[in-house]
Amino acid sequence: MLNPTFTATDASGRSVSYRDRKRWLWASSVIYPLIPFTGIAGHAFSGNPLWLVLPLIIGYIGGPVLDAWLGEDQSNPPEAVVPQLEADPYYRWLTYAVVPLHFLALIGCAVWAGTQDLPPWAFLVLAYVAGTTSGLGINTGHELGHKHTGLEVWLAKLVLAVPAYGHFRIEHNRGHHRFVATPEDHASARMGESIYRFALRELPGGIRRAWALEAERLRREGRSPWSPHNEMLQSYAITLAVQGTLVGFFGWPMVLFLAIHNVVAWWQLTSANYVEHYGLLRQKGPDGQYERCQPHHSWNANHTYTNLVLFQLERHSDHHANAARRYQSLRHFPDLPQLPSGYFGMFPLAYVPSLWFKVMDPRLLALPHIRGDFSRINVCPKRRDALLARYGAVASARP
Repeated sequence: MLNPTFTATDASGRSVSYRDRKRWLWASSVIYPLIPFTGIAGHAFSGNPLWLVLPLIIGYIGGPVLDAWLGEDQSNPPEAVVPQLEADPYYRWLTYAVVPLHFLALIGCAVWAGTQDLPPWAFLVLAYVAGTTSGLGINTGHELGHKHTGLEVWLAKLVLAVPAYGHFRIEHNRGHHRFVATPEDHASARMGESIYRFALRELPGGIRRAWALEAERLRREGRSPWSPHNEMLQSYAITLAVQGTLVGFFGWPMVLFLAIHNVVAWWQLTSANYVEHYGLLRQKGPDGQYERCQPHHSWNANHTYTNLVLFQLERHSDHHANAARRYQSLRHFPDLPQLPSGYFGMFPLAYVPSLWFKVMDPRLLALPHIRGDFSRINVCPKRRDALLARYGAVASARP
């Protein structure tokens, strides 16, 4: 059936039916990584390298506009039909199908950069465009990497090899999800911390923690961290093969291209990490242990367009509370921390710290579970006094 109706009996004994009205629109997450080819096609037909900027316009201008125009979708599938929805292979096939397209996008951009007589600025723009697309590959690896089938685990390693981010699955699953929304997590941004200061913690911290976690796992198995069983090294070996081949074909200029591509892809992941948990804090219990991660420990977004092209990554609150849920089943909850725009709008905002703080700090302080209480906020230690002085009236006004 093209769009099956799922029927089940809920906890109260009632029969419920559900048809996913976005079923075919989820293919947007598969098509979107091919966006660099819009600029390449424009350049090929017109000869004008300005066309290579088109994918950035689509992403950073078209994305926020479409989010504003299409609005938010707060609908949830009934819980009774979720097992059937998650068992439907169609949704998994989409995540499988996009993996080779991430390789195609990188190779296509690299071939165009290596074979065309581009002006230096256009070469750099194309490398940047390729990097933003490979940042989407980390998102694909995120969705696949949380699953427990051997095929999906290996597909995650493959797609994370495109931007040379092979440590991500280990660090994210075993590190970030354990310590999220705590001062111990370098991938959770603190109130008052700019994205640039955050990146200095998050980027190197992720690699170090992933290596430590993987080395510990291998030692428990009686293996060396440098063995072929190291999942980080497996993914990095694929990176070396792919990117080394491109350098072999196109020479040393490709080293610069790939360096820009990789760093931009990493920056995309850093941008997502920054906006997803900004200032949110899990509380410690009497035993000194952090409370279980709840939906209000992540910033959520229900914006239709960006969720369709990001495998619903922006429903991040349910993802962290229920990490094994597949993207098509992620839920909206009322009274969650809500971002004012989708990620394509929030990323540029974060790149201007003064604007980010102006928009997000009051929103953070006004959350129902915080209401100005700085003890419930993950605050940058170096800026705590300044923030208390600035928002002291708000902090002291809480009931």
